[in-house]
Amino acid sequence: MEQILANGVYLGSQYAMIALGLTLIFALMNVLNFAHGQMYVIGGFVTYTFYGQWGVPFVLALVMSCVTLAILGALIERYLFAPVIKGSAREESTMLLAAGIAFFLDALILIVFGEKQRGVPKIVDGVFNYDFRLIMPYDRILICILAILSIVAFIGLMQYTKTGRALRALAQDRTAAQLMGVNVDRYSMIGFALGAMLAGLVGGLLVTITGVNLGMGGPTSIKAFMMVMIGGAGVISGAIWGGIILGFMEAFGLAYLAQYGDITYLLIFISLMIFLAIRPQGLMGKPWG
Repeated sequence: MEQILANGVYLGSQYAMIALGLTLIFALMNVLNFAHGQMYVIGGFVTYTFYGQWGVPFVLALVMSCVTLAILGALIERYLFAPVIKGSAREESTMLLAAGIAFFLDALILIVFGEKQRGVPKIVDGVFNYDFRLIMPYDRILICILAILSIVAFIGLMQYTKTGRALRALAQDRTAAQLMGVNVDRYSMIGFALGAMLAGLVGGLLVTITGVNLGMGGPTSIKAFMMVMIGGAGVISGAIWGGIILGFMEAFGLAYLAQYGDITYLLIFISLMIFLAIRPQGLMGKPWG
């Protein structure tokens, strides 16, 4: 049981980080960013390039991943999403744009990095072994701690800084925030950049564990949408709980159903459909939206 709980915490922390970036963008702009998984993949490849190929220290490579994705997110919001949102009243327009960006980023990843699996050396060697009941590599423990610290830092940013208060005001009521003097265009770009940066950060962290390849973008986006729907679309705390719940469900499923292959994920999807049929707004979402 100790091993399952440890795996649940490890998976839940990284899933929560993925979901946070997606739900932040949705809360600010009402945009489902289908390219979120591709941003995660780019973050992994950037870290792989700086750390695995050029020998840059891991922390600096991680910073470069965050900076790269923040810039990419800001450019996408300013020159793609912002004009479409202003020029079209149909929500389908942003959905189609997001899907197009996802396909474009997949093609860009293929051209720049190729389709092969890439990995980097372990940042910490060794395995923690507690009486054979809990076995966890030290690098996974470190990644889990860094993920939890990143989530805490993000919550602190949103709660105690001027930027965070502006982003929360924008998410609650865009028109009211504008009337109160919030620069809506500026903070929309900042929020999108922050969401993309979170995807790049978790991609950079996990490249040391799972590696990275072209095909990871789509499945990552699907998991991110699952976590957002579990917690409640656009709710920051809901994204964290959604990630934790999905992480523990996967940990329990892999522990008890591993011999049945992919049936774990089938049961997770069935459970999600039943849950959404009972509570379509998610755990922490409002019934009226």
